[in-house]
This record gives sequence, structure tokens and C-alpha cells, in this order.
Amino acid sequence: MTEKIDFKKEIGAYRARAGRFDVVDVPDLQYLMVDGHGDPNTGAFSEAAEALYPVAYRLKFASKQDLGRDYVVMPLEGQWWAADMALFTGARDKSRWDWTLMIMVPDWIDAPMFARAVEQVAAKQAPRRLADIRLASLSEGSCVQTLHLGSYDDEAETLARMHHEVIPDRGFRMTGKHHEIYLSDARKVAPDRLRTILRQPVEAVDPGGPTPRE
Repeated sequence: MTEKIDFKKEIGAYRARAGRFDVVDVPDLQYLMVDGHGDPNTGAFSEAAEALYPVAYRLKFASKQDLGRDYVVMPLEGQWWAADMALFTGARDKSRWDWTLMIMVPDWIDAPMFARAVEQVAAKQAPRRLADIRLASLSEGSCVQTLHLGSYDDEAETLARMHHEVIPDRGFRMTGKHHEIYLSDARKVAPDRLRTILRQPVEAVDPGGPTPRE
């Protein structure tokens, strides 16, 4: 039988610890992506997620059947940003947030496979945002991340500490977009038991100076 790969176990950047802020080197990864704007508690966010999953599973089945390479479908992820990042650590005005929902897929998934998967999903019952999905790579490099336990609405304190204390204290500055990895299914897990990796790409403030502290 084909061995099923679980990339959450293979890629170290998919592991984080609550109460710790670790510096990790995230490899370039490939994702299914769809963009959106506004409060994630609205229909637009749900429609984006509902479009990603059938394509992700169709690609998994195609990979197993056509290539003999099976893998576990990865969790939902999201990049988040706003003109003022204080909207994530202070008032948290969700109506002003921009986001990209993503599901990581292996690097052997190519453009023709992706196109066929979209066509097959469309032939059955096309999700509303199906045509908006793209296959693209993301390069994040050095990141600071931690594991958040609890409701998404309780992330502000942890993010404030990460952004305003941990990152500058270790000789970094923020680059790129805030990134979340949803290890729990919010439809099945109580809010206080949710497990979410909070990740922020960073760079050294002084590239020629001492190595930033881990």
C-alpha cells in the first residue's frame, strides 16, 4: 500500500508550543489560495473555505491514484493583514481585515493537476468561490511563532506580546503577513480548546550585526 505522508509531522514549522515563542525557518511551500476581505464571521469567509476543501481533496485523490503518492490533507491556514496592524492587537476591527485562506499541497502538485481538479469539482457542484482559487508558492523564511490555546477572539494579548515585545527584543522586525494555522476544526471543537499556530515572518534589524536571539 502507498504510504500516506502527514506533512504536519514532516515539516517542523507545523509544530509550536504554547507559552513559547520560537524562531523557525519555514521552507517555501505551495498552497491553494483564495482572497477575501472583512469579518471572518461572515458568509464570505465561509464561502472561501468551502471552495478550498473540495479541490484539496480532489488533488489528494488524484495524487494517490495517478502518481501513487498519498498524503493527509493539510489544515486550513490564513494570512491576515490591515493598513493598521493595531487592528489585530487592539480594537480588533474585523471589518477592516484582509485575508487569504490557504491549504498547503505538496510540491509535486502542478498546474495541470490543479486545473483538472477544479474542472472535476465544477462538474459536480461548483462552490461559489471556486473560480477564485489559485495555486501559488509562499516564501516566508525566518518566522516567530507560538501555539495559541483557546478562542480566536482571545489572540490579541498573545499577538501584542509577539509584535511589541518578543520580536523587537530578539533583534527582529516584522515582515510579510500575520499567518495562522488552524490545527483544530472549529465546527467540532469548543472555542476554549482550539489550537492555532500564530506565525509572524521577521528579519534581523541589523543584518550585519550579531545573530538575533532565539
